[in-house]
Amino acid sequence: MTEAIAKGRTIHFLPAYRPEHTLKLSEWLNIPPSSVDGKKSIEFIKAVVNMRNYKTDEEVAEIDRATTISYRMHVAGMQAAKAGMREYEVMSIVHQTALKNGCSLSFPIICTTHGETLHNHNYSFMLRNGDMLLIDAGAELPSGYCGDISSTMPVSGKFTDRQRTVCDIVAAAHQAAVQALKPGVAFRDIYYLASQTIVEGMKSIGLMKGDAKEAVMAGAHAMFFQCGLGHMMGLDVHDMENLGEVWVGYDGEPKSTQFGIKSLRLARPLESGFVLTVEPGVYFIPTLIDLWSAEKRFADFINYEELMKWRDFGGIRHEEDYLITNDGYQRLGDPKEKTQLMQSFF
Repeated sequence: MTEAIAKGRTIHFLPAYRPEHTLKLSEWLNIPPSSVDGKKSIEFIKAVVNMRNYKTDEEVAEIDRATTISYRMHVAGMQAAKAGMREYEVMSIVHQTALKNGCSLSFPIICTTHGETLHNHNYSFMLRNGDMLLIDAGAELPSGYCGDISSTMPVSGKFTDRQRTVCDIVAAAHQAAVQALKPGVAFRDIYYLASQTIVEGMKSIGLMKGDAKEAVMAGAHAMFFQCGLGHMMGLDVHDMENLGEVWVGYDGEPKSTQFGIKSLRLARPLESGFVLTVEPGVYFIPTLIDLWSAEKRFADFINYEELMKWRDFGGIRHEEDYLITNDGYQRLGDPKEKTQLMQSFF
């Protein structure tokens, strides 16, 4: 490398994935560590993204297997969860199931009765009847390929009427998004479709009002749906995350700065061979409710008087993994046992 630099040759390297990689590049390139990221090769990033975004049949088979094991992890945790247990007890059963199937975790498990806290890794709370338990967990095969599934269950074994209503809204958003999956459709538009479905659901229970499309374009839906709809998946659960979402999920197009959609990891038009998650959710975040209510933000779309009655509801997410095919989509993994278990909760 020293000789190449001396000759004025361009050195192409990817963004450093670990701190030690930054230090090695700093030494090799003879530049300060703080300057390393600014020297990364956009040309190299785009080449790797364009290679890895399209999964081969062998890769799809591995992801399918990882997703099936991920479903087993969820079933084991959901079958074990009972009032009086701590979240960490259920989490350990989910983790043990991955290990029993020869896998590690594709990311730290989320197992919480406070699903309104996105990416919650606190496992200290006791499960109580009336609570919902949100599990977001996936298996990683020895080959490195990942699964990523989310489930929400009632601790008592039966959803309350209010919980069932919101579950149905999330399911409707999920179904609308899945049915729209096909090559050529921008995932950003599928996000908008899922968001509008959630707004219509919120209108049906008196929490929102007005035109659903206008509400989403304004950003009012983010009271309930603050995160993205999905992400690319493969050798990493957020595939190629270190290469930058603007390249992996946006093909170089700029991301929105609007609260809610700015968290969308994938927006580009879908293509055959892409593997991605679909994971709509509805989250009642008390701090956000209090903040927007005090500001009267989006008062034309949000019925705050009624929303206050739901302040401590929690959160629900439903997530599955999909392959984009030449003419549509294919759900990955075998969800049959989990589907049967979920049906028993209604």
